Amino acid sequence: MRLARTGTQLALVLGALALSAPSSVAAPAGEARVNPGKASPGSTVTVTTTACGNETYGKGESVAGGKFHLLPGDRKGVLVGRFTLPLDAASGTDTVTLKCPPRIKQTVTYQISGRPIGAVEAGFGWAAGAGADGGDGAGPYALGALLLGGAGAGVLIRMRRRATAARNSA
Repeated sequence: MRLARTGTQLALVLGALALSAPSSVAAPAGEARVNPGKASPGSTVTVTTTACGNETYGKGESVAGGKFHLLPGDRKGVLVGRFTLPLDAASGTDTVTLKCPPRIKQTVTYQISGRPIGAVEAGFGWAAGAGADGGDGAGPYALGALLLGGAGAGVLIRMRRRATAARNSA
């Protein structure tokens, strides 16, 4: 009986760990890549995709960078598009939507990193501009880590209570 409960608790902890891991979804007919994966305002971003199959043309649109064309790349079945991020692009994630005939639509995201404002702070302690977006630097995994830590603490408390109850009943 105790083994069954431990197995259930272990399954809950592993489930919380799996939910906190980043998910990756495969493209419907191929894949799309954004280079660089972390671009700064003013830089040129290149998008490549194999999702269009044998098509020789497609369209793309970036929320931050606007519309662009997908044209044949250096390999067969690869379409390439380029756009430039505006200098006033906000830090965070940008979504790029790719469309090609007959009805293929694909989205891919990448990071926009902000440029430092003012002088670089040096010395002891946490840098004032560590989170380029003005955040606390916790990142997207903070909630998953919090859930995993809470699940682990709950398991430890429950195990300690069982051990105390077993000693008192003996």
